[in-house]
Amino acid sequence: QVQLVESGGGLVQAGGSLRLSCAASGSIFSINAMGWYRQAPGKQRELVATINSGGRSNYADSVKGRFTISRDNAKNTVYLQMVSLKPEDTAVYYCHADIVRVGVLSADYWGQGTQVTVSS
Repeated sequence: QVQLVESGGGLVQAGGSLRLSCAASGSIFSINAMGWYRQAPGKQRELVATINSGGRSNYADSVKGRFTISRDNAKNTVYLQMVSLKPEDTAVYYCHADIVRVGVLSADYWGQGTQVTVSS
């Protein structure tokens, strides 16, 4: 089995910073893309940032210049450094990974979500 465990969410004032982490564990052969999505109350889940196995990243326009995604392939971990946070960044943040298990084709895995709340 595979698990994604997130950490680092919390409450912060506008203009503040947070760093999210997500570690994948289990019977992993390799990990393709990893990323972060978020879902605010009453809204659909949206992409925040993704990063492929080679380190190429992609960001939503709303977070460009403020968020940075990175990964440590040796630790099967993806990070999201968030600075200059705004109240509209408030949401549950979900980690995603496209994982190849031993003897199994790749599949999508999701973390349980971590709450980020930005107060004005």
